[in-house]
Amino acid sequence: MSDKIIKCLAYDGKISVICANTTELVEKARNTHDLSPVVTAAFGRMLTIAVIMGTEMKGQNDKLTIQIKGNGPIETMVATVNNIPNIKGYVANPQIDIPLNEFGKLDVGKAIGTQGYINVIKDIGLKEPYIGISPLVSGEIADDFANYFVNSEQRNSAVALGVLVNKDGVKSAGGYLINPMPDATEEEISKIEQAIFKSGAISKMLDEKLSLKEIAQRITNDNEIQIIEENIIPKYYCDCSKEHMKDGLSTIGKEEIEQILKEERKSRTNMSFL
Repeated sequence: MSDKIIKCLAYDGKISVICANTTELVEKARNTHDLSPVVTAAFGRMLTIAVIMGTEMKGQNDKLTIQIKGNGPIETMVATVNNIPNIKGYVANPQIDIPLNEFGKLDVGKAIGTQGYINVIKDIGLKEPYIGISPLVSGEIADDFANYFVNSEQRNSAVALGVLVNKDGVKSAGGYLINPMPDATEEEISKIEQAIFKSGAISKMLDEKLSLKEIAQRITNDNEIQIIEENIIPKYYCDCSKEHMKDGLSTIGKEEIEQILKEERKSRTNMSFL
């Protein structure tokens, strides 16, 4: 199944659901940045929630930037996405390796850290961009974004993100975002909570070749789910160019540029003796 995002409504339009398969996107990011397995899992989760949030933007020139900065060895991850959604990103330490957690799985929480923050910048055509900052709560990213949505956007959300990695690369990756509308009942919300608990990991459902519609039905316990948009194809795409680089450098002072060049020359000199 190729990468895809679908938007759905459950329970007669009272629950909004966005489901994403980002396997190929995350694999491309892994190859592009030569990521270790645990960094692949962490960065892949961030890329997935970023493209999901990107689909919520309406304007053709809208842009969303997410930064996750923690006290773990990864330190910083950044991603920028538009509403297509095309996405690109950066990881400060792409090749770190740490032991598996107590359940024998990649320890994303430890790699990110539990002290730090999520910084979300939405440039959606307003006079000033929207900036939302929320503290990390676990470093697992899904929990951290659920907390972000409550604190910064005042919406209760269920967030699931997963990346399954094997020796050959990314086996499956994806996620979902569920938001109840104001008229959603406590009974309907309770049904979804129970369904999410029974469904298991999103990466496992994708690995079992479930379609995104089947996943949406499973996590809501609503077989009458209504798809409102399904031809959304997320891509890992870098639009960097000499012109963009020139524009970026023009915002940096001459002394800062000279310092960057000095550090680069020093780094290359040190490498020659390794």
